[in-house]
Amino acid sequence: MAGKTISRLVRLRQAAGYTQESFVTAFVQEAEHLGLDASVSVRQLRRWEREKPPPLPHPSQQIVLEALFGVPLAEMGFDVPHRRVTVAAPISDAGEVKRRTFVADAGALAAATLVPVRPGPRIGTSDIIRLRTRLDGLYQTDHTAGSMPAMTQAGRIEGEITDALGAASYTSRIGRELQTMLAELHGHRAWYGYDGGRIDQGRAACMEALAAAQLVDNPLLQISVLETLVLLAIKAERAWEASSAVESAYRLATRAGAGHTVHLVIALRDANVATHAGDLSGARRALSRAVSHQGRADTDAEVPKWARFVGPFEVDYATADMYVRAEQPKQAVPFLRAAVRGIGRELARNSASYRVKLAGVLLAAGEVDEACAEMGAALEASGGIASPRLLGKIREFQQAAAGIDSITARECGERIRETAGGGAT
Repeated sequence: MAGKTISRLVRLRQAAGYTQESFVTAFVQEAEHLGLDASVSVRQLRRWEREKPPPLPHPSQQIVLEALFGVPLAEMGFDVPHRRVTVAAPISDAGEVKRRTFVADAGALAAATLVPVRPGPRIGTSDIIRLRTRLDGLYQTDHTAGSMPAMTQAGRIEGEITDALGAASYTSRIGRELQTMLAELHGHRAWYGYDGGRIDQGRAACMEALAAAQLVDNPLLQISVLETLVLLAIKAERAWEASSAVESAYRLATRAGAGHTVHLVIALRDANVATHAGDLSGARRALSRAVSHQGRADTDAEVPKWARFVGPFEVDYATADMYVRAEQPKQAVPFLRAAVRGIGRELARNSASYRVKLAGVLLAAGEVDEACAEMGAALEASGGIASPRLLGKIREFQQAAAGIDSITARECGERIRETAGGGAT
């Protein structure tokens, strides 16, 4: 019977939500926080939990164990020599010097410390999987139906996560997962602000997302927010902010050992900043860097979900944008054609947006009939997509076409009015 008795250390570990493997990781992290050179292996932990009495931890291990569990070593089931016994008493008490003190009776506090007493339900792995699936589904909703319906879904998911963080019981690992997902949601809201033309709201969401990503120490997640901040800062005419966001993203990518795909995204944002500023030499350098990373992207062992949208078509699109900025629309056309051909069908909103861009550049190049034909294809592709940014681009084309004395242009403008609704704005 004695062999089947669960040791006190096992109960403490399980109450804190650790497996033996995750406890070893938490132990090392706590030692780092305490500035101690201390570690433990799964094998040693098993000896502590199985043997009676368990082998006595080293003094540095004792400090970490007591910090992790909030109880003296003796209450974990160890046979502790008198000289290493820790007690619960106010640290300002005069008298015998104490190695370690606790603010109250540790035994009474242990359960309350390890498992938060909250009115809500307990959140476990299955809940995290369910929330993660819904969160990842936002990408598909945004790409296929637009940012407006995605924003509605995101609001519901965010409400569930914040409710869970505030009222539910969960382990530290689950709590970290919830905070990470909340940071991702703030990042989604930042993009929806950009797509919807609500630039100030988007920038505010970026700040929330950056703070949340820093709290969970996730540099790749910070990069995903910064790449959206670049776009928002450009729209807000804050070129210095966009440039700083690019530089910060480069530093974080180096620190995280990010792969070529992540560096490709950053290089494209670098090109966005330079193109907006009219620094065409800088844009060419950034695009050359992007081409280099694109050529090696297939060597990436893993690519974050937020970076999976990128590909050669993005490089072509950014190159075309540079030529448009240089007022050379004819040079931009072949790159835009390549981008339209190369973008995947699953990226429906971006595909429609690329077609609208191509139509506008063709119009600027004097190819009116071809431009209107491309706009017709874009209108068909954009049916059912609720994206204010896409609609804005369509109406920009409508305004430009209205100034051209051509039957084709007038018919195209009429079709836009019938399809997009309302007049040019």
